[in-house]
This record gives sequence, structure tokens and C-alpha cells, in this order.
Amino acid sequence: MAPTNAADLNPSFRWVSLITTLVFAVILAGCAMGPDYKRPETQVTSEFRGPALAGTNSLADLPWWSLFQDPVLVDLISQAMTNNYNLRQIVAQVEAARQQVTIARSPLFPQLGYSGSISRGKNAVAGNPVPGSGGSTQNYPMILGVASWELDVWGQIRRLTEAARAQYLATADGERNLRLIIVSDLATAYLQLLTLDADLAIKREATNAFTGTLKIFEDRLQGGVASRLETDRASASLARAASTVPDLERRVVAAENAINLLLGRPPGPIPRGNKSVSQQTAVGPEIPAGIPSELLKRRPDVAAAEQALISANALIGANKAQFFPSISLTGLFGQGSTALDAFTGGSSRIWSIAAGVTGPIFQGGRIRAQYEASKAVYLAAAAQYEQVVLNALREVSDALVARQKYIAVRIESEKAVAALESSVKISTDRYLNGRASYFEVLEAQQQLYPTQSELAQARFAEANAVVDLYRALGGGWNITNNPTWSPPVETATLPK
Repeated sequence: MAPTNAADLNPSFRWVSLITTLVFAVILAGCAMGPDYKRPETQVTSEFRGPALAGTNSLADLPWWSLFQDPVLVDLISQAMTNNYNLRQIVAQVEAARQQVTIARSPLFPQLGYSGSISRGKNAVAGNPVPGSGGSTQNYPMILGVASWELDVWGQIRRLTEAARAQYLATADGERNLRLIIVSDLATAYLQLLTLDADLAIKREATNAFTGTLKIFEDRLQGGVASRLETDRASASLARAASTVPDLERRVVAAENAINLLLGRPPGPIPRGNKSVSQQTAVGPEIPAGIPSELLKRRPDVAAAEQALISANALIGANKAQFFPSISLTGLFGQGSTALDAFTGGSSRIWSIAAGVTGPIFQGGRIRAQYEASKAVYLAAAAQYEQVVLNALREVSDALVARQKYIAVRIESEKAVAALESSVKISTDRYLNGRASYFEVLEAQQQLYPTQSELAQARFAEANAVVDLYRALGGGWNITNNPTWSPPVETATLPK
């Protein structure tokens, strides 16, 4: 006896096999509509404008916990990487975008489902007469398994998946960008706080000095040696110096509150390390900036802009596919019965398989408009990408030049402070020896303390220029070995 195969038991098996073979042939032959992505040409120079060491090494390769030398600042940044509420929001947004990739690609696979029903009536199951029912009232249970599959012949689903994946990567790059902003903002706020502390100390020292001067003049006025003019000048200088102290104290509290907001905690005091502003960063007089073309992968905002461009490019193909018919396969298998006790016995089996084609004929210009709109969105995204690249180059150049010039400002300010400190000492000695009036001392003091404040600001500007350069270069882009820093997008786990 010849063996029995599936085709002999069920003649429809041949049709199922034929349809399945044709389906896979169509899928393999299918192509994704629209242009494949190609990075646009950008105006990237071979060198950064500004003083920088030549070579491929870059300050951006340095992790922030090595860039900053103050353990207190490093600890504050670590807390912000865990507790910052803006960061928590974008982390959730990244996860939501990642799930959208799965949603977009799900139509590539057959969709399986089921349905069931039970009714009670006469001579009908799903609206069809039941032979032999005798006109009696009966229960009619039914359960069906349903399968459907839209064939991605024109690549619309693949393009939509590509767009969703690019949007996910853009969101992940946005997270990286926010982390870099938090690092730079917190470092700047901490440097500003230390500078305010230094300026407050200068103003208090000036207040104490002018208090001593006024006391001397008042004693001399009572003794008939000094004039009212000298006393009033000294009193005015004291009042002017003292008036700056409350405002600086207010600014210190505001700076601490701003840092606490970055840390995700209520207002309160901020600890300080034992390093001065000038000792915060571990960099020498010359900084390696790397090569400009590396910015395209280091800067998270540049990477995010490119992913937005990739998404816009993919949507062109997805919209173009709407001009063509969609092909789908559907099938169902189930069973029903005229009585509950016979339902499991399979008294009435139901099955069907079908293929369908749907396509547009007239849509009032909607599909054409969507397609043209997607091309316009791509052009806008391309312009935005090129603008972001140029802005990155500008920010690096600005930071390089700023640090060079701030160093020069700081050096000259140090010279001015040293000269004025000597002037105060000399004028004081001359006054004590009776060779000069105290106007010389008062004038020297009035010039010294503001210049000391200017020096404090110059040191802040020099140190903060390093922070700005680190951010402009996309600092920390390759960090993967620290639990407080997310891995770069290139190594992130992506849905396949």
C-alpha cells in the first residue's frame, strides 16, 4: 500500500503550498520604495579655528571624572546623573521610542488571533439554517482562530521601521546630549559658586579695611588732625563696599539652589572642595581638540540631527509605497456546534484561506500631497543637520579662542593685582611715616579690591572655557565603563 501524504489527505494543501511559495517569492523580490539614506556633504574644515594641538587625540576622549580634579564636584555630577528629573524624563522617552520600533516592525509578521461566541436561538448558527434542528431552541457555540498577513511587497513597513529606529536613536542621542549638558551646567554652576565665594571674601576684606580706615580718620578728626572731607570719603568707601556683601550672599544662595535643582533635591547648602577655581580641571596650557570630522560622531546633537534626517528619508519611501496596491493573506480555522455537549467533538469544522488586494484609485490628491510633504520634511531636516554641524564647529572655535584670550586676561589681571597690592603697602608706609596723606592709601584700596574681583572673574572665565570646550567637543562620547553614564548609541541594544 502506497504511503499517504498530506496532499492526498487534503487536496487544499496543494493550494496552500502554492500560495505560500508565491508569497515568499514576492517578498524576496520586493524592494523598499524611496531613496536609501546617504549622509549629505557638509562644510567640515580640516582644522579647528583657534589654538589647539594637532593630532587625533581630543579632550572629548577624557571622561568627566578625570577632567575635573575636585572630588566634591565629581560627586555632585555623579548624583546629578542619577537624580536629575529632566534626565529621568528623557530616559523614559528613550524607552518609549525603543518600543515604537517593535510596534512599527510588527506588521512584518503574521498576525494571529482568535474569536469566540455563544448564542441561543432557533434554526441558525451564525445566521445559517441548521438541518435537522427540528425547529427547537438550541445553543450555538463557535470558536475561530484567525490569521492575517500584509505582505510588505513595496517595503512600506520596512521604511516605517527604519524611521522608527532612527527616531529611537535620535532620542537616545538626546539623552546623551542632556547628560553632557548636565555635566557642563553643573561644572559651570560650581565654578561660579567658588567664584562668588572668592568675591564675597574680597568684599568682606574690603569692608574690614575701609572700617579700619574710617576708624583712623574719625580718631584723627576728633584730634583735630584730619578733615571732615577725609572722614566722609572713608565713610562712603565703607558703605559702598558693605553694600555689595548682601547681594553677593544672595547670589551665593541662588547658585546653591540652582545646583540643587540639577541634583534633583530641595534647596540647601552645597559643600565645597579645597581646590581653587584654577585647580578644577586637569588640562595644560594647550588642549588637544582632535579633528573636525570626528565631531560628526562625538557630538550627540549632531548625531541626533542625522538620525532625524534618516527618519525623514525613510518616510519618503513609506509614503511612496502608498501609490501601490497592498497584498494581504487571511485565514481562519475553527469549529461550531448546535449543542454544547457536541462542541468539543468537532461536529462542525470551519476553515478558509484568502488573498486580497487593495489599492488607491482616487484620493483627492492626499497620497501625492503626503509624498511631496515628506520630501519637503527631508529637505528641512537636511538643512537642520548641516546647520547643527556648522554650529558645532563654531562652538569649538569660540571655546578655543575664548580660553586663549581669557588666559591673557587672567595674566594681566594678576599683574594689576600684584601692582596694586604693592601700591597699598607703599602708600600705607608713606602715610605712617608722615610723607603722604591717607588719600593715597584710600585711592590705592579703592583700586585694589575691584581689581581683585576682576581677577576672580578672569579665573572663572578661563576655567569655564575648558568646560565649554569639553561640551562643544562632545566630551565623554566613548564612555562605557562607568555605571553613572549611559553607553554611546553605537553600542546600545537595538531591536532587530
